[in-house]
Amino acid sequence: MENTLKHILNYPVLPVYYDDDIQTCTEVVNACYQGGIRVFEFVNRGNKAPENFAQLLSFQKENWPDLLLGIGTIKTAAMASAYIAMGAKFIVSPVVKAEIAEVTLEKNILWVPGCMTPTEISLAEDLGAPLVKLFPGDTLGTGFLKGIKPLFPAMRFMPTGGVNPTRESISGWFDAGVSAVGLGSKLFARPAGATGYEWLSDRAHDLMGWIAAR
Repeated sequence: MENTLKHILNYPVLPVYYDDDIQTCTEVVNACYQGGIRVFEFVNRGNKAPENFAQLLSFQKENWPDLLLGIGTIKTAAMASAYIAMGAKFIVSPVVKAEIAEVTLEKNILWVPGCMTPTEISLAEDLGAPLVKLFPGDTLGTGFLKGIKPLFPAMRFMPTGGVNPTRESISGWFDAGVSAVGLGSKLFARPAGATGYEWLSDRAHDLMGWIAAR
């Protein structure tokens, strides 16, 4: 768990993605990897999520040696156990649940629960989570983080939702005190007229560069 958290802190941009088509998934993850991304959250939001995640893990071993693949949108202990058995390196949840904490702690797998209130953050902390997802980030905003961060000096925060792939957005969140950011649809919005995935590699490269330059 500690090594996974350290890896996330070293590469603090987490793409959040799902597609039914495994070829598309592979091309998207590869483009992110070529742009410097080293942590990727695939999400359990479709019928083919288990199958595609398993194939991505297999591809990762051969082609992306230093990429950590985790699974998101995990709402039950059974889901967490199934994906840990497949080889998920971390588990992300939209909720705080003791049963998920128990499963992940037992397996020494990093669990990142979703929180929206100080009470939820406190519960996540009590359950052993060293990093929480602030969700939805666009509703909570940087002001919320600045207000509650002094209450939880040992906790690390990662907003998801409302993080834009721009220097201004990234700087705003890190200046507010986050340790990592999750990016979904805005990261993967294809520019008009673009083909292939070179644009995604370039966007990922820019994101990592903005953080490194801080």
